[in-house]
Amino acid sequence: MPTPPLIVLNGPTASGKTALAVQVAQLLGARGRPAEIVNADSMLVYRGMDIGTAKPSRAERGGIAHHLIDILDVDQTASVATFQPLARDAIADCRERGVVPILAGGSALYVHAILDDFEFPGTDAVVRARLEDDLDRFGAAAMHRRLAELSPQAAVDILPGNGRRIVRALEVIELTGTWRATLPDWRYALEEVHQWGIELPREVLDERIEARVERMWAEGLVGEVRALVERGLRNGRTASRALGYRQVLAYLDRELTEADAKQQTITGTRRFARKQLGWFRRDPRVEWLPADGAGTAEAIVATL
Repeated sequence: MPTPPLIVLNGPTASGKTALAVQVAQLLGARGRPAEIVNADSMLVYRGMDIGTAKPSRAERGGIAHHLIDILDVDQTASVATFQPLARDAIADCRERGVVPILAGGSALYVHAILDDFEFPGTDAVVRARLEDDLDRFGAAAMHRRLAELSPQAAVDILPGNGRRIVRALEVIELTGTWRATLPDWRYALEEVHQWGIELPREVLDERIEARVERMWAEGLVGEVRALVERGLRNGRTASRALGYRQVLAYLDRELTEADAKQQTITGTRRFARKQLGWFRRDPRVEWLPADGAGTAEAIVATL
């Protein structure tokens, strides 16, 4: 039997990737080719982070099996290095069962790591714990200055406020003596990969993002964050920094007004969406389609 193709759907947040993935899977199923969706969004992995991540409900999943959603608690740390083998295993499992896997998500680095020849430097729990303690004691800005002394290029590539990436860069430098600032080439590690990107005008995307954030607030994002604090959200080094969650935590700590928290979430999400597009557009293998095209799902299925 031929290897089922791997469909990859890329695009910024609020562009409609989730709904499109379900449509493609349903179309394939109607034609006798079962399909399942493999999540490639770094925040959908967290249990209880539903409203702020726009996690698809059971109804929105349309009867299609979804992999790698709700696999971690909020006090656990998600990383691309740990996610890569999980996603590749899910893809391999689908293929072994004759199922077409559909990889969908907005975490561009995760997609790149899953699809391509992408190896990670090792890690050391003792070194990591020491650097994370330093981050808590001295703050991200001081750690960024330390990084700049050791690797000016790494400091240029990593924002001064991104404590998690600063710690990882310092760990890699300590373990290997160097920091590789460039990502690997676009070279598939998996076979039969078919990538599409979905796009829409910037002003439309901006409107969708604002509407999504307003909807999150209306659906109870603040209450969701309060409940997750009881489950260890503040101890989660990745979950607590997610867009929306970080801003609501600042509101609960009286560092922001609720209106400011909401506006910063809108602004930050728009900025993130532009960054996502920049990442995906660097990959020359992605074929771009309109997000709201009436025949977008059919066009994808027709090429397989």
